[in-house]
Amino acid sequence: MKRSELPSTEYNPFYHNYVLAVSENATILEELVSGSDAFLGFLNELSEDKLRYAYAEGKWTLSELIVHIIDAERVFQYRALRFARGDKTPLPGFEQDDYVPASEANGRKKQDLISEYKAVRESTIQLFKSLSNEMLGRIGVASGSEMSVRALGFIISGHQAHHLRIINERYV
Repeated sequence: MKRSELPSTEYNPFYHNYVLAVSENATILEELVSGSDAFLGFLNELSEDKLRYAYAEGKWTLSELIVHIIDAERVFQYRALRFARGDKTPLPGFEQDDYVPASEANGRKKQDLISEYKAVRESTIQLFKSLSNEMLGRIGVASGSEMSVRALGFIISGHQAHHLRIINERYV
């Protein structure tokens, strides 16, 4: 399925900009792979000393933003797994502003962030590779809204693309 074929009824409007950040003609797997390549390219070029930089007072550092991307992908991936397996238990939201300071991201080394990102993204890719079209179309409830598994795949990619755009505009 291409992103352009995803009905907007399969996710909360809050995620619409993330979905739009994905190429219109891309499939979930194409976008997960190309997004990984783009993000790893950015991370590999990033200097270690730049990790603690925040573009304004009270904003996340690059380390914190990178860990936020990883954490959010884990949460979205978990939701996709639960929904794909037919779990109808409504899932709560997560408070990103609690996760970031608790992550202690500013004490992390660049290579550790890269390794963790690679592991999480590879896990996401393998999960979505394993899903049938029927599983991708399954719906669950997260944060009080219905979401399809396939919407979550595009949201994962779009969330990262959204933040990479912000990084390029405000951090580098």
